[in-house]
Amino acid sequence: MLSTLHISLSAPLKKWVEEQVEEKGFSTVSEFMRDLLRQQQARENARASVDKQLLEGLNSGPSTRMTRKDWQRIRAEGMKLTRERSRVSVR
Repeated sequence: MLSTLHISLSAPLKKWVEEQVEEKGFSTVSEFMRDLLRQQQARENARASVDKQLLEGLNSGPSTRMTRKDWQRIRAEGMKLTRERSRVSVR
């Protein structure tokens, strides 16, 4: 069930929102606003995930010095991901 939330916007911001609705093909301002809110929610969730992983790394124990072998493995993994992504984007 949808709830109603009223917001006040300055005239220039209201005009911009209305332009975005038209340019991006939204049927209503509400649809556009819901999309913006979902995008912000996704960004915040992604940020929280990164923060959690960083904290896990910091709390995982003492650090160790990177070796040449470590860098080679990281480079190889990066190249593999690059090749996979370029294959996907070509299709």
